Amino acid sequence: MANAARPPAIQPVRADDFPEWYQQVIKAADLAENSPVRGCMVIKPWGWGIWENMQSALDGMFKDTGHENAYFPLFIPMSFLEKEAEHVEGFAKECAVVTHHRLEPGPDGGLVPAGPLTEPLIVRPTSETIIGATYAKWIESYRDLPIKINQWANVVRWEMRTRMFLRTAEFLWQEGHTAHATKEEALEETRLMLDVYSQFAEEYMAMPVVRGEKTAAERFPGAVSTLTIEAMMQDRKALQAGTSHFLGQNFSKAQEIKFQDQQGEQVYAWTTSWGVSTRLIGALIMTHGDDDGLILPPRLAPAQIVVLPIYRKEEERTAVLEYVDQLVQELRAQNYAGAPVRVRVDDRDLRGGEKAWHHIKRGVPLRLEVGPRDIAANKVFVGRRDTGEKSGMDRGEFVATVACQLQQIQDALFQKALSYRDEHTQRFDNLDAFREYFTPENPDKPELHGGFAEAYMVDVPEVEEALKDLKVTTRCIPLDQDDEPGTCLFTGQPAKRRAIFAKAY
Repeated sequence: MANAARPPAIQPVRADDFPEWYQQVIKAADLAENSPVRGCMVIKPWGWGIWENMQSALDGMFKDTGHENAYFPLFIPMSFLEKEAEHVEGFAKECAVVTHHRLEPGPDGGLVPAGPLTEPLIVRPTSETIIGATYAKWIESYRDLPIKINQWANVVRWEMRTRMFLRTAEFLWQEGHTAHATKEEALEETRLMLDVYSQFAEEYMAMPVVRGEKTAAERFPGAVSTLTIEAMMQDRKALQAGTSHFLGQNFSKAQEIKFQDQQGEQVYAWTTSWGVSTRLIGALIMTHGDDDGLILPPRLAPAQIVVLPIYRKEEERTAVLEYVDQLVQELRAQNYAGAPVRVRVDDRDLRGGEKAWHHIKRGVPLRLEVGPRDIAANKVFVGRRDTGEKSGMDRGEFVATVACQLQQIQDALFQKALSYRDEHTQRFDNLDAFREYFTPENPDKPELHGGFAEAYMVDVPEVEEALKDLKVTTRCIPLDQDDEPGTCLFTGQPAKRRAIFAKAY
């Protein structure tokens, strides 16, 4: 929490320029930086530590639900994409294409591509087609099903307008791909993985999400149905945080994924795919960050506690570091969320205030300052990142309650984000009021608008057309609602369900 007696650590603040605030938090927290390749980023150790913790948690959840990891090629023959018309149309403009296989000296002393490929190769934007071609070789009988595989990989989508973590030309993700004997099994898998993503977002990221189904206009290219989790950022825009796709038999027919069923008939498999990416780090920043920088939920923080030894004289140094070493051992012996507490010591030769601000901007949940006075009283001085509270605590009491304190921070971050989303979600049955809700309060700050809007709708192209001038999209039709008769806000047609509308990343 920013202190009114001093300027915030991040300039500009969120209220003045949210997009620039976001970029400055990434810089101040030392998460990533732009690379020499346009639209690509270098993820630095603190940012990578967050991603590693995300990977570890998700990987365990995938394996607990019966999935295995494998790896498939980075390059996809162009003919593979051409087999599924809707899929290639959806990704054609974002594809990076390899057309040559070597370089030769050019006439002006530089290098020029040589050796044209017989068939161009696509740098994977997603892997349904090449994994489908592999599954077609692996699957012969119903006994070979289900196949439930995930891969951790990088993908390339040649974005024109990029923003670190949220939308880059190359990004990291996981993509799950499964094949099933029946439609019912595939639908169950699609929903299961959405629930896994929802659980991860809320329990690990402390980020509340709406689980829903995408409209036809927002559906994954080639899918029969796309399920999504949507989160509200602090500028009240929506962020699609994870998707799970029921692909039906579309890719099976394109890639010839067939098997002999129990009746001896040759039939097509039913497939799914699902994924989340490094944009989740962007989601963390925009859900929890404040005008002093990043705030990390303890379950994902690379360090949950940082200890700052304080001493002025060399003779104090030995006693302080000995006390700190014992304290760190005691803390690492404690368990939080099924793992030892993650503690780091910052003993760099810097002023105490400078070191403290370094870790505040990086979002470390708890800071401990330990100096000669604390040692004499057998205490620690505790700073809590999410609330800004500071207090002295008995050393033994702090160690004994550290897991409880970390969970309090985790829960408080979730409740704060949930309250913010609820405060900025409104139901509409009047189109003029809906349009006013999404009209910027200040034309110079178009990001400041209402938030999430709930309204009845029917899934027809006219709805998306009516939203274009507002730069609003249908984020999803929430799954957790009952059918109730209503009237589509945009067409006047009978409708049964409300959708969530928002401006989005």
